[in-house]
Amino acid sequence: MKKSKYFFSALMVAAVMAAAITACGSDDHGQDYNPLIDDPKEEEQPSEPDTPTTGMTELYRPQIHYTPAQNWINDPNGMVYADGVYHLFYQYNPQGNDWGNMSWGHATSTDLIHWTEQPVALTRDALGAIFSGSCVVIAPPTAPAGASIENATTIVPPSGGEEGAIVAFYTSAGETGDVQGKQQQSMAYSTDGGKNFTRYEGNPVIKNDDDNLRDPKVFWHEPSKRWIMALAKGWKMGVEFYGSTDLKSWQHLSTFFTELKGRPSLQWECPDLIQMGDKWVLLVSVNPGGPLVGSGMMYFTGQFDGTTFTADEREYPLWLDYGMDNYAGVTWSNTADRHIMIGWMNNWSYSGAVPCSPWRSAMTLPRELALTQYDGKPLLCSTVVKEIEKIAEQWKDVTANTDFLPAGGDKREAAYQLRLTIGLDRATTVTLTNDFDETFSFDISPSARVLTAHRTAKSGATSFNGTFSIPSMNAPLCVEGNEVTLDIFVDQSSIEIFTQQGTMSMTNLVFPQSIYNRLSISGASSKAQVRTLKRIWN
Repeated sequence: MKKSKYFFSALMVAAVMAAAITACGSDDHGQDYNPLIDDPKEEEQPSEPDTPTTGMTELYRPQIHYTPAQNWINDPNGMVYADGVYHLFYQYNPQGNDWGNMSWGHATSTDLIHWTEQPVALTRDALGAIFSGSCVVIAPPTAPAGASIENATTIVPPSGGEEGAIVAFYTSAGETGDVQGKQQQSMAYSTDGGKNFTRYEGNPVIKNDDDNLRDPKVFWHEPSKRWIMALAKGWKMGVEFYGSTDLKSWQHLSTFFTELKGRPSLQWECPDLIQMGDKWVLLVSVNPGGPLVGSGMMYFTGQFDGTTFTADEREYPLWLDYGMDNYAGVTWSNTADRHIMIGWMNNWSYSGAVPCSPWRSAMTLPRELALTQYDGKPLLCSTVVKEIEKIAEQWKDVTANTDFLPAGGDKREAAYQLRLTIGLDRATTVTLTNDFDETFSFDISPSARVLTAHRTAKSGATSFNGTFSIPSMNAPLCVEGNEVTLDIFVDQSSIEIFTQQGTMSMTNLVFPQSIYNRLSISGASSKAQVRTLKRIWN
């Protein structure tokens, strides 16, 4: 998706901080985000990623979240499940640790937890850089022979579990020459399980003359027997829907847009339309204009008839995550009834300044989405996927203000899950602390049923960017009863907080000198347990 050519206007963060927000165009440390590079070159062959030489234990390196060995990443792209393998493609700079040279990096997993970095899958061509998109699996016999996709008049998904080709859709982001400023939609396909891709000779499959149409998410709509593509309109706001029977010829179907209370101008990106029972959910990432600062993910509930998405009459935006650092999340294709999402764990307000090297940025933990009812209305819930059990040790009770991590070992290899059950009869404060007296804390208001987190200068490194320190982040708990259970996943540079049923999630980066390893709780009665999570790196 397009990010860096935009120079965002300064925004005031009401009631929180009087800080000017400049997103990806530049930041107060002079990071260069200009995506303009030399004239298009011959297409590069996929290259092997460098083998890690540090054991993946650098300061701030996540131990249970996916990061590449080195270099910049942002949006997850093209996630698809095929032949027993979860594919995670993502926006990647093969040449450096800042935004630029946008390509599709690639990682694979058989369990959504342990990831193997693969060669770079797609690099720029004459149509431009490779921005965000999606993948689908198509059925034989159109799949095995490469030329058959070029010639097929009808292309459908697998029906009986058979395997087929992986087809990728992405935005060709023109930045030089005759295609400057154009965001057009292109297609490539792989007949060897995602190792190599052949670009469709007729690209672009959807032509466009400006820079506000991107991030194609494609899925099969069974009632209308055709493929549907959702495209974000960027600064023009809204989502365009297209239809096709052969993945090559696309017809415009409809445009969706609705007013967002108090937010007249947002950049819409990374759409994902998902059927959940008798409802449809449309995910959209917006930047700037998240829940508080910079980037955020919102959603709409409603109906889709194969042509038009009609949102329920509600007050929008509805937020999927109330932290600062869950953006551009979309779901895996070809996973049947499971709706598994992963997001980019960063925020465009400060993404280029976060103090990570030789990599920059990580993905969130994979999450399962489900639709429930709260207060008489649909509520989109997210919880960490059940596969996290593969790396979980036994639960142990936590004693206040004692080191609850195992004795010995390198704390740079540590990560854990806290489970807190807290009464809702009194106000409560929860504080995580490390050996350097750095703290991350949150309060629970029982009357308002709100969790308020504090990522201040006391949490660790924050001075790298003026918008990173956030005194207060509020999230509705959306729970009933007289207590709340929270699942808190703590890694070397992140904290992800969920209610146990996923009715609230909050994702935040933190940069302490060492992982938080002590807990204190004051206020209501509570129970605390911890289990360590084994690092995913060999």
